[in-house]
Amino acid sequence: MNEEQRERFERNIRLQGVGEGGQERLGAARVLVVGAGGLGSAACFYLAAAGVGTLGIVDGDTVALSNLNRQILHTTADLGRPKVESAAERLTALNPALRVEPYREWLTLERATELAAGYDLVVECSDTFETKFLVNAACVRSGTPLVWASVLAWEGQMSVMLPGEGPCYRCLFPTQPHLEGAPTSRQVGILGAAAGVMGALEAVEAVKVLLGAGSSLVGRLLVWDGWSGHFDEIAFAARPGCPACGEQG
Repeated sequence: MNEEQRERFERNIRLQGVGEGGQERLGAARVLVVGAGGLGSAACFYLAAAGVGTLGIVDGDTVALSNLNRQILHTTADLGRPKVESAAERLTALNPALRVEPYREWLTLERATELAAGYDLVVECSDTFETKFLVNAACVRSGTPLVWASVLAWEGQMSVMLPGEGPCYRCLFPTQPHLEGAPTSRQVGILGAAAGVMGALEAVEAVKVLLGAGSSLVGRLLVWDGWSGHFDEIAFAARPGCPACGEQG
């Protein structure tokens, strides 16, 4: 690293499990973030600030006024712009050395598998079960580690999937939930800071996986209730015959 990089990442370098070698690994890492909304905003900001060298960002949407209570990658001046464009602009302003690879598109399983295979890690930040199922399947197929999270109202949950080393998303949710009548963010709202908490935690888990440091959330569902201020953890195991990663997947 040069002197500017050492100064920029000084607090990272001092961390247990990082050091200069770890910082260089982060600089060489390629991370794909699916979704540049509330979760993706916080995850992308902290991954860029941590010195991850390349961020791929997938999002087919444009910035709307109702996004701005939580999607801090974007501003009022960005209304109507593709989210991947405003995200790239904001992130490179924070870290000019960052390489952003924008993908303004909606994923299919084939495309998600192709993209995941080109990255060291995927951070799933979408707001639909369909996308989470699709990205999980793509990561299982490509053998790419996955960090995922969900958030609604004052609550969030997250976990990590390492192919071949523990359960995947569909071991936890074997079938797509029937959401008819279930509350949505349009109905019950979403606290912007709640999305920020979960997105930041995704960045923490992503850095740990990239460095091989600490204890990841593989096989553990982290559940946060911001209303009560409680964190809980639920252990879950690989499911034989899981439709994604099991013998019949």
